[in-house]
Amino acid sequence: MKKSIRLSRREVLKGAAGVTLALPLLEAMAVNEQEPLPRRFCALYTANGMSLPKTDHEIDEWSWFPRGRDEAGRFQFGKSTEPLLPFREKLSFLGGLYHPSGPKADPHTCSDMWLTGAPLHNPEPGSYNSVGLDQVVARHTKQHCRQPSLVLSVDAGTGFSSRTGTISYSYEGRPIPAENNPRRVFDRLFRGDRASLEQQRASLQHRIKLVDAVLENSRALNRKLGRSDREKLDQYLTSLNEVEARLVASERWIDVPLKRQDFSHLNLEAHSEGEPEDYYRNMFDLIALAFDADITRSVAFMLNREDGMGISDTFPLKLGLTRTHHNLSHAGDLEGQRDFGKYDRFLSQQLHYFLQRLDDYRDPSGSVLDNAIVLFGSGASTTHNPKNLPTLIAGGGNMGLKHGTYWRKDDTRMSDVYLSILHSMGIEETSFADSTGPLSDCIFSKV
Repeated sequence: MKKSIRLSRREVLKGAAGVTLALPLLEAMAVNEQEPLPRRFCALYTANGMSLPKTDHEIDEWSWFPRGRDEAGRFQFGKSTEPLLPFREKLSFLGGLYHPSGPKADPHTCSDMWLTGAPLHNPEPGSYNSVGLDQVVARHTKQHCRQPSLVLSVDAGTGFSSRTGTISYSYEGRPIPAENNPRRVFDRLFRGDRASLEQQRASLQHRIKLVDAVLENSRALNRKLGRSDREKLDQYLTSLNEVEARLVASERWIDVPLKRQDFSHLNLEAHSEGEPEDYYRNMFDLIALAFDADITRSVAFMLNREDGMGISDTFPLKLGLTRTHHNLSHAGDLEGQRDFGKYDRFLSQQLHYFLQRLDDYRDPSGSVLDNAIVLFGSGASTTHNPKNLPTLIAGGGNMGLKHGTYWRKDDTRMSDVYLSILHSMGIEETSFADSTGPLSDCIFSKV
C-alpha cells in the first residue's frame, strides 16, 4: 500500500528555471489537520415577516411555521414551505425567538438589528448599531479566503436607518454597503485582471496607497464637520475600509489560481427590475460558486426591504398576486393572507434552488451544504411583531448540526442562536450581543 500523504492547499509543483505551478484542490489536502475543511455562513433575510394566517380564515395550511405531525411523528411542511420538503433532513425550523431590544425599538428597525441584536440607539456620537454576525464570521475566516465577506441586497447601498438596504454592520456599528448587480458581483469574485501577475501586484499596491491616502485625509476632514456631515462621511469611510480590505486580500491571493468552474448557467444581465425568479437564482448561483471556490466564507443577502421600500416590494405583483409585499403583510382578509402565503412559497422555491446548488457542489468530505450554515428568516413574525421570529437553519451537517426538527421555546434570545452558530463555525466567542449562552437543547452540538 502506498503511504498516505498530506498536502497544503497552497502546495506547488516546482520545475526547471524556478517555474512553479499551483496544484488544484486534491482529496489529500482535506486530511491536513492544519487546514481543516472550510466552514461557511450565509444569512438570508426577507422583510415584513411571514404568513401566519388568522385562525378564523381556516387556511392554517398556509402558515409558514410547521403545523401538526405526520404518521412518523415528523413535523409537516405547510404549503408555503412545501418546496423545501426534499431537504427535510438538512434543515430545521426554530420558533419562539426574539431580540430583547426588538419590542423597545421602532418596528421598522427590525432588519437593522436582525444580525446584530443591538438596542439601536446612540450611546455616543456617530454610533447607531453593533457588529453583525456575518462580520464576526468574516473576522475569523478572512485569512483563509480571498474576500472577507460578500454583502448583497436586492437594492444596492445602505438605504437609511430603519429602512436599511443592507443587513450587514461593521464592528463600529456602521452599515456596510450591499451590491445588487450580478455582473458586478461576478467581476468582483471571479474576473481576474488579464495583465501579468507583476502588473496586477503593482496595480493593487498603487490602489491600496490611494485608498490609504483618501482615508487619512477623510479622517482629518471629519473632525471639522457637523454631525450630519460626519454621519455621511462615516458611511463613506466604511465603504473605503471595505474596499481596502478587499484590495489587501487580493494582493495576498494573487499567485493562487482560482478553482476552475462552469459559469455557463449564469445570466449576468439579470437585474432586480426584471423577473424576480431569474434575479434571485442568479444571485444564489453567485453565492454558491463563491463558496465552492472558497472565495469567501461569509455572506449576507437581503432579499427584501422593510416597509415597502425598494424594487422588491412589487415582486408579488410580477408573480400575479393581488398586492405588493408590504401590503400583503398588513392584509387581514382571506385573499390577502392566502396571497402572502403564496409569496412565501415563491421564496421557499428560491431557497430550495440555493440549497440544491450548495448540495451539488462537493468538498473533499461531503457537500458544500454540509460545510455551510444557511440562516433564513425575518425580523418580524406578523406585521411589526418582534416576537416569535420566523427562522430556518439549513446545512452544517459536518459542523455538528442535527436537523429534521421544529424546535420552539418561547422568549429564546436570537443572540443565543447566533452564539451557537459561531461555536459551530469553530469560533469560540464567549458571547454575542445580549446572549446568555449557547443553546444546549436545540439543533446544535459540538463536533
